[in-house]
Amino acid sequence: MMGSVHSETNPLGKTSEYPEQYDAGLLFPIDRNESWKASGDDRSAITFYGVDIWNGYEVSWLTPNGKPVVCVAEFRVPSGSPFLVESKSFKLYLNSFNQTRFENESDVKAVMERDLSLAAGGAVTVAFHGMDYAYPAAPDALCIDDVDVDISSYTPSPELLKVVPDSQFDGWICSHLLKSNCPVTGQPDWGSVYIQYKGQEIDKASLLAYLVSLRQHQDFHEQCVERTFRDIQQRCTPESLTVYARYVRRGGLDINPFRTTEETFEALNFRLQRQ
Repeated sequence: MMGSVHSETNPLGKTSEYPEQYDAGLLFPIDRNESWKASGDDRSAITFYGVDIWNGYEVSWLTPNGKPVVCVAEFRVPSGSPFLVESKSFKLYLNSFNQTRFENESDVKAVMERDLSLAAGGAVTVAFHGMDYAYPAAPDALCIDDVDVDISSYTPSPELLKVVPDSQFDGWICSHLLKSNCPVTGQPDWGSVYIQYKGQEIDKASLLAYLVSLRQHQDFHEQCVERTFRDIQQRCTPESLTVYARYVRRGGLDINPFRTTEETFEALNFRLQRQ
């Protein structure tokens, strides 16, 4: 089932029954181009590689003798897939495993990869981690949150972005001031954004003001990262660019979109303290 953000069949913002048994039909795909078209933009005009990494912290099923298994699951959805999965439907889908018996972990993984790949229209991978799993460290990044800047715009303002003349930069910067809003419910989505680029240095105050300008913007996590990627690329023309957002979880899931100019650059699934 594929629908629109505002479709009557979209479960987001509606009261939902807790599923008792496995049900792949709970997944609700949304066209990645939908919000771009609504704003008069063309997603296909942006060239990037990437992935959406979802972490599920409340994943469980039953063994053949009824004993629960619990784990953390890592889902990787290719950014080139035509659809994203609406997050509440994803949560309901995962809940449907809670009282369902499976022969083994491999069967659960195979079912999830099949269902999610069909929903996204691309090859989704699933990995399960135990309770003692050690996440990789975050990149060593320069945090720009203490930069002194006057801010008055809280809607996307790419014109704020400026470069520093006669300067070069090659490394990571980050900000923990990222906030956008759900396009359906209006609820806040909090996160941190990590940016790696090589090229003429981006003025830090202008970059921070730009990132904060997303504060009242209503869109999905994936589109917010793609908008940021596009605006930096168009306004600052770096030689290489990666934009990676680590959003705070909601409903036992966090969503972490990763977009880059580098085809072979793999996203590390690191975890921040507030995630």
